[in-house]
Amino acid sequence: MAHYQLRLAYDGTGFVGLQRQSRGRTVQGVLEDALQALGWTGTAVRYAGRTDSGVHALGQVVTFHLDWAHDAAALVRALNARLPADVVVRQARVVAPDFHPRYDALARRYVYRLYCAPRRNPFRDRYAWRVWPCPQAGLLHAAAQALPGRRDFAALGTPPAGERGTTVRTVLRAAWYPLADDEWAFDVAADAFLYRMVRRMVAAQVAIAQGRRSLDAWRQALQQPPAAAWAVLAPPQGLYLAAVYYHAEAPVALQQPWPEARFRAWWQGLWADAARADEP
Repeated sequence: MAHYQLRLAYDGTGFVGLQRQSRGRTVQGVLEDALQALGWTGTAVRYAGRTDSGVHALGQVVTFHLDWAHDAAALVRALNARLPADVVVRQARVVAPDFHPRYDALARRYVYRLYCAPRRNPFRDRYAWRVWPCPQAGLLHAAAQALPGRRDFAALGTPPAGERGTTVRTVLRAAWYPLADDEWAFDVAADAFLYRMVRRMVAAQVAIAQGRRSLDAWRQALQQPPAAAWAVLAPPQGLYLAAVYYHAEAPVALQQPWPEARFRAWWQGLWADAARADEP
């Protein structure tokens, strides 16, 4: 029996979240159903990070033990043949028996997409947040520049459900990139995130860039967290778990600034990888 690691991509629209629940369709549930069809006898897979209802992933990491007589590429094909159309295994490999996708992670990276338009677009609204009026680019950049560093982010969230840990986190990178004339992507990486922290980050920065909140108040909240959090949430459909990092050099590398062309190439590559994962 071997310990396998999967990288998953999924469209979160049709799920009530990643984690198995008593009611509703979950990513964990459909994956475990597919594994059981292959003879898996475990009780629960492990994953790098829980995603909420409507949140997508291009780089979720999952592990489990399985008695599998074929190679990892055959496991990818077998699982993808049994998974629904909104989940795909991008990669499978054997890892050390004690590897844990969550506790061994050194950094996690999310991307949030939004677009500017006065009217809704049903073909875009599934995967991005429509905002109007369009945020001012200079204020978006200024708000993001206040985020990197190690500090108490109590203004932006709480520890994950069921935990009573610290609200101190290290944000390694935070930057906005234009993807098109009317579209922006927020790229953020940290050693770990508080519950719904990224969605609060995005909502706050958009409010600042639309002139509805103060940039000075934002900076103050990040230095001395107020008693009440900046509780407004950006909607879930714009959020993507993009990557989880396990190599020791990742936290340092993620702090390096990226030009727009490099970010676009990386982002487009993630989408292309998800599409290729289902090829025979």
